Amino acid sequence: MKFKSEAEIMRELGIDTWRHLSKEKTLRFVAMMPDMDTEVAMKIVQQFPEFRKFATDAFGAIEKAHAATLADGRHSLDQVYQALRENREIFERELRRDDLTWEQRKHLLELIQETGRLASQKDTEHKHHVDGLLKKTMVGVGSALVLAVVFVGGRILAQGKGEHDDSGES
Repeated sequence: MKFKSEAEIMRELGIDTWRHLSKEKTLRFVAMMPDMDTEVAMKIVQQFPEFRKFATDAFGAIEKAHAATLADGRHSLDQVYQALRENREIFERELRRDDLTWEQRKHLLELIQETGRLASQKDTEHKHHVDGLLKKTMVGVGSALVLAVVFVGGRILAQGKGEHDDSGES
């Protein structure tokens, strides 16, 4: 059965407003989620402060992890940039010498250009690295959210079956 509206879901749960959603009915609601239209399920879930708090905390953790990764990576990248700047300064100082041949000057200019290419390459590598870490973190948190819903849904189904068995019905 595919639930296409909040009203259908409320009727199935036997409630007339989401404020009347008890703990047991919340678990039943989660078990029903696979049979709900995705947009309807999301609209309903947004009304639950506890679920929103869990999701907000999870994404807050992503943001903190991302910020820490950026800070750590930025420090390392700054050290690389500093070393490249120092090399460029040395090469530029050498270029000011009057006793250099054209070949030596050309070589120093090529070294200066190479430091620019290396800086650009390191920046690109850093951005790819950070992007990859953020994606992995988001996948992990998303998986945790899905597993939590599946776990709770499975428990509801198991409890429902146990209650059914306890009532003497087959």
